[in-house]
Amino acid sequence: MKRMAILPLLIGLLCATASARTIDTPAVIRSAPGELTVTWSDTDPVDIYLSDDPAARPDQMKLVSKGDRDGRENIAVGERERPYLILKDSRSGETVRVAERLLPLQQGSNFRDVGGYPAAGGKHVRWGMIFRSGGQPLLTDSDLQQIGSLGLAHIVDLRSSEERSIAPSRIEGVPYQAVGYSMAAMMKGATLSNGENVYRPMPVMLAPQLKLVFQDLLAKDGAVAYNCSAGQDRTGFVTAMILSALGVPRDVILADYHLSTTYRQPQWEMPKIDAAAHANDPVALLFARYQQNPAAAKPQPLKDASGTSFLSYAFDEIERKWGSVDNYLAQEIGLSRLQIAALRSHYLE
Repeated sequence: MKRMAILPLLIGLLCATASARTIDTPAVIRSAPGELTVTWSDTDPVDIYLSDDPAARPDQMKLVSKGDRDGRENIAVGERERPYLILKDSRSGETVRVAERLLPLQQGSNFRDVGGYPAAGGKHVRWGMIFRSGGQPLLTDSDLQQIGSLGLAHIVDLRSSEERSIAPSRIEGVPYQAVGYSMAAMMKGATLSNGENVYRPMPVMLAPQLKLVFQDLLAKDGAVAYNCSAGQDRTGFVTAMILSALGVPRDVILADYHLSTTYRQPQWEMPKIDAAAHANDPVALLFARYQQNPAAAKPQPLKDASGTSFLSYAFDEIERKWGSVDNYLAQEIGLSRLQIAALRSHYLE
């Protein structure tokens, strides 16, 4: 009789557990200069918490909305403030952390957080730890103040020696690393159009820089940022390798890569170049021609005429030469299984 009495209770508990859905598709966008809009999908009411600390627990955060059922909430914030939010299912207690992906900079391009993506072991990439960006030569003082609040411990500049000379970063006070190489030398006899011919050499060309980035990530002493000029090609490849190491699915990696078409601001990636003053500098002249071309002011989709993502060619090259991304990271970059495990332990939650 006791078993018969307990059985309905167990069935009820199991049904309640099965019906409790997760918080789905959480997202934050800057809907106005001083307003964030957070959206989600959940059959249960959701409590929303806010903090400037990317690792804060709900009990350490400010409650900004309780029992929210409509899947949408507008939150007033400072124009340059970029907080982190936790959505908590009021029935199951499940929590999901989410933040605005793009930093709301005045004169920055494509400076964004790669947190929040699904990764190995059912976890997600931690917010506020890994940042990708375009060039930073024209950041305002307000932009620098906002970037200074990120807790950056390392910056790796993926640009060529010429690019770094033409457009030095305005970010100061953060340990900075780069590998010298000549874009002028690479341009000799090469096509200037983006696509397969640019991406297939990346696994070898960017291996020295990628080693620096992983070295900094493994130091685990603060947030890490890396950039090229547009924050889409070289930066896109490096991001793809980091997210692959963290176990992020390939389709998610490609989706993040293509966000550059939306988030780039080419006018802030390079100072205005006087072609006459750089008559003997082929790299400066290349960027001067871009600046004079109205079509270059608008970011172009990172796909070829067949619809193939440019980044796919880098993945194809890795699989052709090394068999898999895991093998590439082990053999070319020197990442061991223990180091991969350490990265996942620190950068996933």
